[in-house]
Amino acid sequence: MKYALGPLLYFWSKNDVHSFYEKSAKSDADILYLGETVCAKRRELRHDDWIHLARALAKSGKQVILSTLALLESQSDVKAMKAYIDNGEFIIEANDLAGVQLAHKNKVPFVAGPALNIYNAQTLHILLKKGMIRWCMPVELSRDWLIKVLNECENLNIREQFEVEVFSYGHLPLAYSARCFSARAQNLPKDKCETCCISYPQGIPVKSQEGQGLFTLNGIQTQSGDCYDLRKERASMEGLVDVVRLSPQSMETLDTLHEFKHGHPPFCLPENSCNGYWHNIEGMAIHTP
Repeated sequence: MKYALGPLLYFWSKNDVHSFYEKSAKSDADILYLGETVCAKRRELRHDDWIHLARALAKSGKQVILSTLALLESQSDVKAMKAYIDNGEFIIEANDLAGVQLAHKNKVPFVAGPALNIYNAQTLHILLKKGMIRWCMPVELSRDWLIKVLNECENLNIREQFEVEVFSYGHLPLAYSARCFSARAQNLPKDKCETCCISYPQGIPVKSQEGQGLFTLNGIQTQSGDCYDLRKERASMEGLVDVVRLSPQSMETLDTLHEFKHGHPPFCLPENSCNGYWHNIEGMAIHTP
């Protein structure tokens, strides 16, 4: 199995982004996803900055992939996405079907990101014809569902035509909205948000009246309250999963990546962890063998 660091889902300062990727270049990651996938207003790094960073990281021997927005809200968003797809050097991760279509039009290979609603082999077959080379399955799907889909792919003789990637660590991206929850929390309108989400480098935790962690607010994105953690499920991924994705939460994610890749899971999962979806139970649950 290969190991990937997914795109940064939070809004970090330019210095923090560069520091993280400077260390990522020397990390155990085989694949690095770069780019803004949540909100087009997050412009600490612009197009040329991401391309320059991608070139530098590619020299370290990593596979570099440029990720696109999951929710396009304007023509300018489409124009910006087109510029990433037309980069001429790197494949992309499409998180919206507009990205799929533009990649196909420009004959750019792409990864089907977890924001795409892909639940069966027939859809994968269509996307393969569009140029898909890897599928990161939706975060709410289970190991059993993955087995079922891959068996369907075997029947269609397409299983060997793409890689399977699984979101395996981090707060799960559950939904996107036209509204910005981070701005709302600061009593700011979305159009004048002052990119206040940069003050929350790990999102805003939301708890129930009983104090239970329910969600994490990250701009227009709603994430799980607990951190998804499949470190103890590595053996169950063998033979099914080609790429294990870790979503950067902080610099410490690089240590988690090392543990994951070299088979040194914690004795028990940390508090505020979950792994339910992989076991086909409620997502916030923890399944213990």
